[in-house]
Amino acid sequence: MATEVKSAVFELPALTYSYEALEPYIDAQTMHLHHDKHHQTYVDNSNATIAKAPELAEKTGEEILANLAAVPEGVRGAIRNNLGGHVNHSMFWSIMGPNGGGAPTGPIAEAITKTFGDFAQFQERLNDAGLKQFGSGWTWLALSATGLQVLSTPNQDSPLSQGLKPIICNDVWEHAYYLKYQNRRAEYLKAWWNVINWAEVNKRYEAALKK
Repeated sequence: MATEVKSAVFELPALTYSYEALEPYIDAQTMHLHHDKHHQTYVDNSNATIAKAPELAEKTGEEILANLAAVPEGVRGAIRNNLGGHVNHSMFWSIMGPNGGGAPTGPIAEAITKTFGDFAQFQERLNDAGLKQFGSGWTWLALSATGLQVLSTPNQDSPLSQGLKPIICNDVWEHAYYLKYQNRRAEYLKAWWNVINWAEVNKRYEAALKK
């Protein structure tokens, strides 16, 4: 993933599946515009901003977002919005895939059951957080010092900036779903579970536990 490379230049990560691979739940046109246009803009703006603050060049995107207070005030807003958009979307693409969905397995399944009671209750919590997020933003499952928690963030804000470790994310900006679902965000949130890649989620969860 580009954000793991210690470089001043961030790159758009290539999708590991085709634009149409998430049909019928996420349409090919949305994937094309979302990845190639929206995400590319965040990458371009991140690089332009990093060029104004070369002291950040040796840090990963995740490291920068985890310590926004250390970012020069003059570029902090641009970093929060654009680098946040890059890191958030890079994670988003990675935890989706064709032939996904179903109930979770492995360590994350056990953790979800322990924390939320069962998978259905967890789905309801995450969907509700996404539905109630006013305007643009994201809904998350993140790991804190005390365990898993569901939250939402506005715009391109990251749980990393709150000291949390993101495990699952869903994009509730209108550009993520409007071509197919129009104003039916609840329908999109429900359909999205059919493309989640539980193997990748487990990798993220196990890595977060070790940090």
